[in-house]
Amino acid sequence: MKKPKMSTPLIFQSKLFCISLLYLFTTLFLTFYTSLHPTNCLFRSSPFDPIQLPLFSYPPTYGAHKYAVPTHRSSCSSPVYFNDYWMVLKEIQDLCWNSSVFNGLKYMKRKSESFGGKFNTKKRISYFNHVNDSVEIPCGFFKKFPISNSDQIAMERCNGVVVVSAIFNDHDKIRQPKSLGSNTLQNVCFFMFVDDKTLKGLDYHQLISRKSIQNTVGVWRIVRVSHLYENPAMNGEIPKYLVHRLFPNSKFSIWIDAKLQLVVDPLLLIHALVVSKEADLAMSKHPFYVHTMEEAMATARWKKWWDVDGLRLQMETYCENGLLPWSSHKLPYPSDVPDSAMILRKHGTVTNLFSCLMFNELEAFNPRDQLAFAYVRDHMTPKMKLNMFEVEVFEQVAMEYRHNLNKDSIQTSKPRKIKKVGRDLLGNGSSCQKYLLEMWGESHS
Repeated sequence: MKKPKMSTPLIFQSKLFCISLLYLFTTLFLTFYTSLHPTNCLFRSSPFDPIQLPLFSYPPTYGAHKYAVPTHRSSCSSPVYFNDYWMVLKEIQDLCWNSSVFNGLKYMKRKSESFGGKFNTKKRISYFNHVNDSVEIPCGFFKKFPISNSDQIAMERCNGVVVVSAIFNDHDKIRQPKSLGSNTLQNVCFFMFVDDKTLKGLDYHQLISRKSIQNTVGVWRIVRVSHLYENPAMNGEIPKYLVHRLFPNSKFSIWIDAKLQLVVDPLLLIHALVVSKEADLAMSKHPFYVHTMEEAMATARWKKWWDVDGLRLQMETYCENGLLPWSSHKLPYPSDVPDSAMILRKHGTVTNLFSCLMFNELEAFNPRDQLAFAYVRDHMTPKMKLNMFEVEVFEQVAMEYRHNLNKDSIQTSKPRKIKKVGRDLLGNGSSCQKYLLEMWGESHS
């Protein structure tokens, strides 16, 4: 009597079925892995990118990684393409070495000696008519920037790429950039500007010593800035827009709000968003607004700025001097409202001019830079080559955190009475009526 032979079940005799099972279990494994390690990616776009391990660890009490804003970013896919690290490093080094960009520091020193005080509206408007001759354009902030001599020397020695941020009023945490290449710190400077209140917090957590002449926290060199403006937000606009004056020998710069953490090497960012696009300046589009007036109304509605009358005066001034809502006629600019939390720029005549004109508007009205952006951009000549990238790109290259949740850090100046915005923010008789009608699509002209 023959012994019965064990046969393979029919269900496993199908090659297609077996492959499908393998694919299913592999997918489930990868999904489970990335859910546990959301910042890791199994498959890099370039396996030769020399990513360094974290260079600094914070004491648990500091809470640098608390209050992250949730996002739908994927760690293994990206809406922006990054070239090989070594190729990018070589190309940017060549650009910095061969660059003959406009040296803004000497020019601005001359202008600070011949101009003084704030500009009235008519004077500032008239400067737009002379932008072809840079000698006619003064740059705002004529005070001495109150930093130590050692910090000033270090800033002048930064002759490649500089990453700049600022924390005033202890409003944010210092966060270290991630995914830095092995040669990045030899080619990129990191500077964080802080005030005494922020220094006190860093000293409390034993991250720095207030008695030391020079302090660093991870990759960031900490620069103490004395009191300048009553509003700490305005103090932050100095390194944000006048970076070419503070770092006169730098060829590229990245401004990043302190609420953000870079998760991509700054050399790759500069190459992908500025160099490859042949742009002068790159920044993200606003996730919700396209028209300047939308941002102005939201600023009043959500009390982002206390002086509603000042907002009205600013918008009226811009409308009287030719500000129009965004339309296809403004292409290739895709929007009038940026998200200015990250600004990447190539230092040169055009971007230095744009930055100076922007700062003049912020000093004249308020530090809400989205409101002045389109007015300055559309009126200046020569036109700026601007890369306004999608919000998905912004979310891929930076991690956003909420501000420090301290009640005393919310108050940025003397207590002021908040005026509620009413329907007459730009009511009948406003010089912005034409703007609003065009924005709403009701203009018959």
